[in-house]
Amino acid sequence: MIFRSKAIHPRAATWPLAALAWACLLSACSNLPDAPAKAPIAAHKYVIGPLDTITVTVWRNPELSVTTQVRPDGRISTPLVEDLPALGKTPSELAHDVQQALEKFVRDPIVSIGVNGFQGPYTEQIRVIGEAAKPQVIAYRQNMTLLDVMIQVGGLTDYADGNGAILVRGAEDGKQYRVHLKDLVKGGKIEANVEVMPGDVLIIPQSYF
Repeated sequence: MIFRSKAIHPRAATWPLAALAWACLLSACSNLPDAPAKAPIAAHKYVIGPLDTITVTVWRNPELSVTTQVRPDGRISTPLVEDLPALGKTPSELAHDVQQALEKFVRDPIVSIGVNGFQGPYTEQIRVIGEAAKPQVIAYRQNMTLLDVMIQVGGLTDYADGNGAILVRGAEDGKQYRVHLKDLVKGGKIEANVEVMPGDVLIIPQSYF
């Protein structure tokens, strides 16, 4: 009698390994501490980031007033002022710098800065990846919570493992926390809501079970 080995489809062969790897990931996630409800952050001051859209207004000098975008190199150019660093400065700090630069050309200039399109510096942006309806980068806002983030990304996909999501806290050298997005978004459990911090990364895995 001759026995023939049955061919195994490549996907069938790799599935047990994938399932094992996913089980290990879920086990590791279950050992993570829950994210604290309150984020330890002082009063937040918005600082300008690349690609922010800003309006420079020079009082009584409309020809010097302009709306411009911060270049990827973090600088701006306005009438009479070229290549002025803007990245990482508050609007009031940038207004002071523009005012000082204009003093060479204008007597006692009064400058104000308005931010129209908020992006913020990369170190303060919140990144959402994985099984969100619209994964994206979000500008941090004062007192921002996980619920605010989920509203902006459009909630979870049908394949998301919401309660297996991980919050990576950049302000704490990449410390990881477990967050319960399914309980929050689909279960309406407001106690699952937590404050987020500038630089957080939210990872939403796919559910295989």
